[in-house]
Amino acid sequence: MTSPSSSPVWDAIVVGGSAAGLSAALMLGRSRRRVLVIDAGAPRNRFAQHMHGVLGNEGTPPAELVRRGRAEVAAYGVELRDGAVERVTTTDAGLAVALAGGATERSRALIVATGITDALPDIPGLAEHWGTGVLHCPYCHGWEVRDRRIGVLAASPMAAHQARLVRQLSDRVVLFSAALGALEPAEEQRLRSRDIEIVAAPVLEVVGDGGTIRGVRTADGRVTEVDAIFTAGAPRPHDAFLAGLDLPRTEQPFGLGSFLTVDQTGRTGHERIWAIGNVVSPMANVPMVMAAGAMTGSAVNGALVEEDFELAVGPAPAVTDAAGTRGAAA
Repeated sequence: MTSPSSSPVWDAIVVGGSAAGLSAALMLGRSRRRVLVIDAGAPRNRFAQHMHGVLGNEGTPPAELVRRGRAEVAAYGVELRDGAVERVTTTDAGLAVALAGGATERSRALIVATGITDALPDIPGLAEHWGTGVLHCPYCHGWEVRDRRIGVLAASPMAAHQARLVRQLSDRVVLFSAALGALEPAEEQRLRSRDIEIVAAPVLEVVGDGGTIRGVRTADGRVTEVDAIFTAGAPRPHDAFLAGLDLPRTEQPFGLGSFLTVDQTGRTGHERIWAIGNVVSPMANVPMVMAAGAMTGSAVNGALVEEDFELAVGPAPAVTDAAGTRGAAA
């Protein structure tokens, strides 16, 4: 059994304190685990004013959900700390988690819920309206711009599919398709069959005043009037602090990039590290990452329970056979 001086201080450290991380911490706190949540305070959805499609929390500001969640986990003894993790290393007793500023915390398990950054195309005016007039998810934000003039700015191979989804919201949809190159004739016919306009010229600028979008300027000199734009930024997972562990990764479909490989419980290639939420599933919305957090929090507690019993039992006692040979008991 591990000596008290080398025993990890925490049963689990959760890195990331938004919907996914707090859901995992809630399950662990209710299981009477010693849990530390470390949060950098920059959740992916901080640019949105309201959440939608979140049953029981329809229209709730994301910051309010986090505020409630922090209060709920704290009631079960979970410690919350502002900060960022710089690196994670393994020890004989578990994991060493080095924080920005020099502190190091020791833990038996780690849950990574650090999310992603949406890297947007370098187009003037696009980032300035991200989360207000520039949107990424028709399910999360589509109702609010229904029946308006909606642009879809191609930034990935999924753009044509995104345009078809947006057509469900409005009959005034224009696809800015330059990033897709020349469309296949069948694809173009499919889009035009429901009156989706196609602008092939490269986009130069998103035109707007304050928080309001007025149009999109293209290289042919045209300004196409739109009230909102849907696009997909390239997802960049916040997992660099795990780089030294050489964990297995998987290429996501649709050119989304390389993400940590996890099993159904969120466990990575390291037996003490789990990852949940957008850091491993970039297309998951708030309800999905909350469910993943609840699953992983339970799975981590289950793994720790089994380890607790193994430590309590200790190594198998040695026995001596008739020939006088010593060995472990069967």
